Amino acid sequence: MSDDIHDEIDAIGLLCPLPVLKLRKRLKAVAPGAAVRLLADDPAAIVDVPHFCNESGHSLVTSCENDGTLEFVVRRKA
Repeated sequence: MSDDIHDEIDAIGLLCPLPVLKLRKRLKAVAPGAAVRLLADDPAAIVDVPHFCNESGHSLVTSCENDGTLEFVVRRKA
């Protein structure tokens, strides 16, 4: 895990809305400005995670896909 990432969530195999619900819960537990990595394979996460960040004020730092695994890095709002 990179120095910039404070926590990681493995949501592989979980369907909407569980990946975002786990992300929301974890972000509440980390300090403002901390980054959390979410791994998911639910195609809906491509839409759900950016929408969640937009609605909640958190920052979507990066998102990418590698062999069917979606990876999002989200920074908790300050």
